[in-house]
Amino acid sequence: MAFKRTAEQHLKKWKSSTHRKPLIIRGARQVGKTTLVKEFARSYQYRILLNLEKPKDLAYFEKYDNVPMIIEALLLANKIQSTDKNKCLLFIDEIQESPKAIELLRYFYEEFPELHVIAAGSLLEFAMQHIKSFPVGRVSYLYLHPLNFIEYLAAIKHETAIEQLNKIPLESFAHDVLLDLFNRYAIIGGMPEVINVFLENESMADLPNVYESIWGTYQNDVEKYASSETGRKVIKHIMSTAHLYLDQRIKFQHFGQSNYKSREVGEAMRNLDDARIIRLIYPSTDVEVPIKPDLKKSPRLQFLDTGLVNHVLSIQADLLGLKDLSSSYKGALIPHLITQELISLNTISSTKPNFWVREKKQASSEVDLVLNSKGIVIPIEIKSGSTGTLKSLHQFIENSNHPYAVRMYAGEFSVEKNKTPKGTPYLLMNLPYYLGTKLPEYIVHFVDNYHL
Repeated sequence: MAFKRTAEQHLKKWKSSTHRKPLIIRGARQVGKTTLVKEFARSYQYRILLNLEKPKDLAYFEKYDNVPMIIEALLLANKIQSTDKNKCLLFIDEIQESPKAIELLRYFYEEFPELHVIAAGSLLEFAMQHIKSFPVGRVSYLYLHPLNFIEYLAAIKHETAIEQLNKIPLESFAHDVLLDLFNRYAIIGGMPEVINVFLENESMADLPNVYESIWGTYQNDVEKYASSETGRKVIKHIMSTAHLYLDQRIKFQHFGQSNYKSREVGEAMRNLDDARIIRLIYPSTDVEVPIKPDLKKSPRLQFLDTGLVNHVLSIQADLLGLKDLSSSYKGALIPHLITQELISLNTISSTKPNFWVREKKQASSEVDLVLNSKGIVIPIEIKSGSTGTLKSLHQFIENSNHPYAVRMYAGEFSVEKNKTPKGTPYLLMNLPYYLGTKLPEYIVHFVDNYHL
């Protein structure tokens, strides 16, 4: 089953653009890149679909050294007249299998701009290491992630939930239904194959096999992420232990109670980050824009998909009976998922969100997320409980140049006036967890409409 993805809107804009460049779709394996493009290809009169893992398709780039020859061969094989190139989509899947094909993308743009070209690949960062001349400025990018909550609602065909979710602010009567839907999404995650099986069987009973298959694929790809046997061993160790550190910041030295050095673990972590399987989320100490990640401080780990993590941690059955997931797995599950939701909104860049720290010997502070909105840095805490427990958020406010703060929790939307323990007044917007994908829009609404 093909799901309706937010990225489709970007593809439509790309198709109609007068400055269209070859488009490279990037993302981890099995997030739906191929399905997305094949569905989009139906909007074209002519389609040429290549998969460079197939020797027959790869041969076009091995046999010929120039783009005109490649295009003529492809048009001939697909019975498409040369004058119809502007009605044709050329999709080059698994393009990482041919560094030469990646290099040639610039000539598709320069010599045949009328031909619509999309490429996709899961391990492009590693293929790029073997490219002498990357087509910088001659291609554009689209980043695809697991389904976020809105895309999940579309997949389960809950249009009324989407309608309510799109209202700012939303109606209070929708809260319980949306929270229940979000809790189920938080448990199974957003991997397309997982959601497909869930919808077909209307049960979670068969999902463990799917998770195992996906995670096994990533583990089998390990050799592609490392250039040495030691590097492969380090990556295998990280993938077998990293989920145990979801609730804390990490250090590279001796990670996971190993004997591996900081340099070895750091290199392996960055490879996994490039593959978008495990991301490194770094802190910032900034309370004013720009938000700069401090790469010298300990990061926290962000996995591709919360559902995969739940499976590896064997906590999915325990989660089913919880009304408020904020206490699950040491309070780390919901912050992880909301970070995943924010990452899913980055379709044209690979930027990652940051969290905030203020490290002092006597009293260190840490805020779950910080976002740049309307020229100010907004602190976001993700926890339930009374506002008196927001100690780190209060530290941020007392050092900030504005009064706006956000708390995400299991309760309903509200805005309240508060004071820090030192008497600094501020405005707190309380948002239910299920508004993670709407967080940037709600912050704009908050700053524009509420004042001290």
